[in-house]
Order: sequence, then structure tokens, then C-alpha cells
Amino acid sequence: MNIAKSGYRVFSANSSVACTELAKKITERLGVELGKSVVFQESNRETRVDVKESVRGQTIFIIQTIPRDVNTAIMELLIMAYALKTSCAKNIIGVIPYFPYSKQCKMRKRGSIVSKLLASMLAKAGLTHIITMDLHQKEIQGFFSFPVDNLRASPFLIQYIQEEIPDYRNAIIVAKSPSAAKRAQSYAERLRLGLAVIHGEAQCSESDMADGRHSPPCVRNTTGHTGLELPRKQQAPFPGIELPIMMAKEKPPITVVGDVGGRIAIIVDDIIDDVGDFVAAAEILKERGAYKIYIMATHGLLSADAPRLIGDSAIDEVVVTNTVPHEVQKLQCSKIKTVDVSMILAEAIRRIHNGESMAYLFRNITVDD
Repeated sequence: MNIAKSGYRVFSANSSVACTELAKKITERLGVELGKSVVFQESNRETRVDVKESVRGQTIFIIQTIPRDVNTAIMELLIMAYALKTSCAKNIIGVIPYFPYSKQCKMRKRGSIVSKLLASMLAKAGLTHIITMDLHQKEIQGFFSFPVDNLRASPFLIQYIQEEIPDYRNAIIVAKSPSAAKRAQSYAERLRLGLAVIHGEAQCSESDMADGRHSPPCVRNTTGHTGLELPRKQQAPFPGIELPIMMAKEKPPITVVGDVGGRIAIIVDDIIDDVGDFVAAAEILKERGAYKIYIMATHGLLSADAPRLIGDSAIDEVVVTNTVPHEVQKLQCSKIKTVDVSMILAEAIRRIHNGESMAYLFRNITVDD
């Protein structure tokens, strides 16, 4: 393809070798060259972006994979998008296989919905469209004021199960918590396998006891009667409406709903970051008689000492896609395997540029996938 006449360019928002690997695979499939740009950190840790070619009137695709330094990656994407916007690019489309801060998509205590903030920042920087994969919650799409294509990695992971796991017909799909049961059910139905759910894992480690919610309301020291209150002798010890107290949740004992004895257990999820929950789930499954344990996830963040914990655990293999660079972790642990999803990302770029329907990429995809 002649990129001078193609009407679009593909840039990488990160200059590191690990992060440009996916971008190079995508451009090779498209038959175009990676756009010329330089992204670097100055001595004071500020991010600078220099675009080395004209983008006037072009449709631009920015590929940004998220390494361990999430905040720097976000700034690189924002600054590059703004640089292209001020250089008169026609459309700026972000290809963000793993959308950062996707777990912070709900209000918790006195926190904030960071996913909504990030969506607003991307729109302000100049992005007009986003291609991503397996959002942690599909409702995140509603945070954006422009189109979002949420692709699925499940066809690639299912293909891996069918081709790379011997005797996968003797396997059972496992949800490591009730909240992951819908995703696991989707895999089980497509592979014609059974389903098991681990119940009793702590769903949230946060404690409401120390945030002041249980503090009694202050008693007002009034010296006179205003006429709007009951006399003090008729007041409750703590003035105000007395609401019924919500009973505290009690963590049930860990149980496995479903028979995993003598079978291959395949745990499926969208993100594997802190592997503690997965290691604990593998130990439970091993105790219940599973003789092999696989972990299948779209985004392999594998933070902290995840490679060591995986290597020392009962897990036989962890399979993730290349939405997030994890070459260092693979060198530290031979159990980590990678599935390439550059094919579907390249096809999404081609279809958007040519104005073709995206329905082909969502064949047989349901809401629960």
C-alpha cells in the first residue's frame, strides 16, 4: 500500500521497544509504515512529542499500549493526540487495547470515577474515536462523547484452548468469583464444557469501619429552644432520622460449586494483575482434585512479583494476549504464554478507514462475552 495516498497514518505513542512491538505487528498486517515521531522524557520527567511528518487532512491512528508506568503512558497519548490535533489532522483515533483505570469505573466511598475523567481528557485532547479490547465493565463506553469499539479477545483464547490444551474436552471452565460467572459461562457454552464457580473469596478488601461512616452524629449543644425542635427531654439521644442498620456481610467458607475432580480446570477472567486471588483459587481447585490448572485472561498486567508467585504455585500455565507488554515477565516465568491479537486490531483499523461495517468483528458476540 502506498502510504502517501492511503489517507491515513499509524503512529505509536511510545518509543520504547516493548511498547512499539504491537504497533509494528499491526502496521505489517496493514502493509503501511509506522508514522515518524519521537516520544521521549526530558531530564525533568516531562513528556515531549515531536511528529516528524505532515498529517494535515489525514486520519490518524495512535497505538498506545500501557506499560507499568501507566500515568506516563496516558500523558504520552494525550500530548500526541493534541499535537496531531494542532497539526490539522482530520480524525484522531486511539487504539488502546488495554484501557487504563478501567477498574475505577464505580463510585467507592469518597473516591471518584476515574474512567469518566480519563474519557473526558481524551476527548479534550482531540481524540474522535477509540478502539479498545475487553473493557473491565462494558458500561465504560457510556463515559465517552465519541464512538468506542470494544473488541473481544475471547475468540483467540478459545482457539488457544482448542489447539494447545491436550484433551481439553476433559476440562471445566472455572469462575474464580461469582462476579466472573457470566464470562465463564460464555466460554463454557462455546466450548461445550461444564462450569464451576468458586464462592467465598473476598470480593472487596476495603473496610468501611475506618472511614467515619459509623460515627454517631454530633449532638448539638443548644442553649435555647428555637421553636422548630422538640424540647430536649423529648429528643432522641442522637437527633435526626434513625435508619435501620445494614447487617455486615459475613465471608462464607470457600466452596467450589461444581465437580472439578480428575479434570483440567481453566480459570477465565479479563485482567490478571495481582495474582494472589488466582494462586489461592488454584490451590482450592488442586485440593478438589483438578490435575491441571490454566489461567486465561485478556490483559496480562502481571504486576509486582507475579512471575515468582506463578512459578511457585499450582498453576500450570497462564495465557494472556499481547494487549500489554510483558516480555520481562515471560523471561522470569516460563509458565506465561502469549496470544497475538494484532490481527483483529489491524482489521478494525482497516474497516474504520474504509468506512466498512464493524459487524464482522462481532459475529456471534453477545453482551456477556
